[in-house]
Amino acid sequence: MAPGTRRVRPTLSQERRLWQQGFWAVAGVDEVGIGPLAGPVVAAAVMFPAQQPASDIDIPAAWPQGVRDSKTLTATARQRLDADIRRVARAIGLGLVEVEEIDRINIYQTGLKAMRLAVEGLDLAPQQVLVDGRQVPGLACPQTAFIKGDRDIFSIAAASIIAKVHRDRLMIELDARYPHYGFARHKGYATAAHRAALREFGPCPVHRRSFRLV
Repeated sequence: MAPGTRRVRPTLSQERRLWQQGFWAVAGVDEVGIGPLAGPVVAAAVMFPAQQPASDIDIPAAWPQGVRDSKTLTATARQRLDADIRRVARAIGLGLVEVEEIDRINIYQTGLKAMRLAVEGLDLAPQQVLVDGRQVPGLACPQTAFIKGDRDIFSIAAASIIAKVHRDRLMIELDARYPHYGFARHKGYATAAHRAALREFGPCPVHRRSFRLV
């Protein structure tokens, strides 16, 4: 982080606004895995119990502390927060789109579909959904999209962590099946080592053939 900058902490301001309007079932949703050359796109939806915190920035003491956009956290911190979020969350849904479908539809639509599947995977129907980035077609409930929602909104940041940890575990499993590529290290992203392995061994069944670098 650059000197003099302050790390943004997600707040409950959007959740609190909806809770105060009587919407007790509010879910945040986010996706991960848009950029990699291999592996699925994964999304998560997370719903926390309705609360009335003293202020927008007050996270209840029993809730996970340190929730942030998953991209700003270490793997160790994400794993700890994943367990803490699962302990407190009222409901969690996961959505996954495999490589075959990624290659059949464009990656933009893939991310939207994964988020829709995650919301549909909640075992409690949400009354409102807070979405990172853009509106998700086909949701059966009202939604609001936020630019940088994973940075600013607590439940979306929590969803980004759940999705990232789940996808990382899947990539570690794929590394055992396809050991030449180093999936456990780079999780399918286009690192120099990954590109070198592609040149040496060619793509495997979980590479995205529609991506230019594959």
